[in-house]
Amino acid sequence: MNLKDLYINFFVEKGHKQIPSAPVVPENDPSVLFNTAGMQPLVPYLMGQPHPYGTRLCDYQKCIRTNDIDEVGDTYHHTFFEMLGNWSLGDYFKKEAITWSYEFITTVLKIPVEKLAVSVFKGNEFIPFDEEAYNTWLSLGIKDERIAKLIDNFWIAGETGPCGGDSEMFYWRSDEPAPDVFDPNDERWVEFWNDVFMGYEKCEDGTVIELPSKNVDTGMGYERTVSILEGKMDNYLTSIWTPVIKLIEQISGLNYDGNEKSMRIIADHMRTAVFISADPAGIKPSNTDQGYILRRLIRRVIRHIKSLGIDINSNWDQLIAECIMDLYKKYYSELTTNHDIVLEVLANEKIKFNRTLEKGLREFEKIVSKLDNKVLDKDLAFKLYDTYGFPIELTCELANERGITVDRDGFKEKFKAHQELSRTASAGKFKGGLAGNSEIETKYHTATHLLNAALKIVVDSNVHQKGSNITSERLRFDFSCDHKLSDEEKIKTEELVNQWIKEGLDVKVEEMSKEEALDSGAECMFIEKYPDIVTVYTIGNNISKELCGGPHVKNTSELGKFTIKKEEASSAGVRRIKAILEDN
Repeated sequence: MNLKDLYINFFVEKGHKQIPSAPVVPENDPSVLFNTAGMQPLVPYLMGQPHPYGTRLCDYQKCIRTNDIDEVGDTYHHTFFEMLGNWSLGDYFKKEAITWSYEFITTVLKIPVEKLAVSVFKGNEFIPFDEEAYNTWLSLGIKDERIAKLIDNFWIAGETGPCGGDSEMFYWRSDEPAPDVFDPNDERWVEFWNDVFMGYEKCEDGTVIELPSKNVDTGMGYERTVSILEGKMDNYLTSIWTPVIKLIEQISGLNYDGNEKSMRIIADHMRTAVFISADPAGIKPSNTDQGYILRRLIRRVIRHIKSLGIDINSNWDQLIAECIMDLYKKYYSELTTNHDIVLEVLANEKIKFNRTLEKGLREFEKIVSKLDNKVLDKDLAFKLYDTYGFPIELTCELANERGITVDRDGFKEKFKAHQELSRTASAGKFKGGLAGNSEIETKYHTATHLLNAALKIVVDSNVHQKGSNITSERLRFDFSCDHKLSDEEKIKTEELVNQWIKEGLDVKVEEMSKEEALDSGAECMFIEKYPDIVTVYTIGNNISKELCGGPHVKNTSELGKFTIKKEEASSAGVRRIKAILEDN
């Protein structure tokens, strides 16, 4: 049985309800481009909002992290990965969480206890040493020498909010006998599961208080755990990846041995590109946000396809995508629903990049023809990388053929600065965003519902939300539409939203089954992400009725004046509105 099924079955037997995996593109969360952890879609509930499924939850969640995209190619980095998680929302706490983790590891997965070690929170000036977690592990048979007390075992989302110590589980991945004493700095100890105990709250003034209702958030890395269970030091040699790697070997006529880096990059990036393309948000390759990541992944794949000697114009992309979708469609229905869209996205981007590659080669020839000192400086090398997608290896290879030296060290410095800028931007997006349910952001949540309803009346009844992004400064709303809105349409939409605000309409919240909600006419963006019991927000006399996780105001009169600042194209068949709320 698949590890995902074993995990879900185990926690369902412990009274948990399985919830669907959220889409990879987060809804109404400007903090990150993608869901980066299993807990991220659950932050509102960890902050205190009641979950329609109750207080014990479990799932497997699709995640994407791209801050280490250039590290992919080694044995364990991935851009897409799955997290197995179970949660307690004010229900059980440390003893039960740790006991069940240990039971699943040793009884279900049959990992020998002599290959296990754990860590607990050492304590700091605000929060004491986690004696309860420490004693629980001792009672289960983990020796004191295998329990590390670490100051870093602390978790918080953003700078303030729920926080607490955590307890990590490690596996000894080596043919040598595990040492009696656990050394967390020994890389042969591999962390694969983490139980986070949110028993405190960090306040705006920096003080830490104990929470009356305590939560547990646990996460197990699927890929890493499978590699442990199958005894593989290379994740790409596990059963997760072997069908894809074998297909790449077949297409290229080459063996994995000796071509590991390119084949890993192709396999990893294709899997991520498939899931982004299949997401209900309708992401297409572009030069901004999620579309930029998708484009970058596909183009990096194409460069490595070329390095393996595969004909770029052959159907390699369709074959690999089909293989990936077959492997995952049992668990993620969007791969079946959006099957044709995935293949179309890949094919179109392949054609576009072929043209870019040709332009890049022409630019390279132009650059080297003007060199008088046979040295390609760092700025020109980086331009080829940044503008035309040339990896430094390709630039060096082409330069070497012409007897030209490349300032590779200078390029690395510029590249490192570029990476740091990207990471800083990502950190800025993440900072405070997960818990971003401030008063103004709550108003913007409700405003998007009114905007959606107004567009259906003014523009077309078939208008549907395709995505949204909310910050404390503005809302951004993507919607299906085949034309640029006229000035008259924008004015009428704005006037209608403001009319509903002035009318002071009540916002009603109800819980019901998903079927009842849909039968009642409630609209939602990602039907797959919602559990069987859903929250429905109704504004006025059915002016707007949507499935939503919230939060929302109680009455539209709280919103202030609504103003559309910009209307533009987002992607093919999708328009984007940016709007603000101001005090009347």
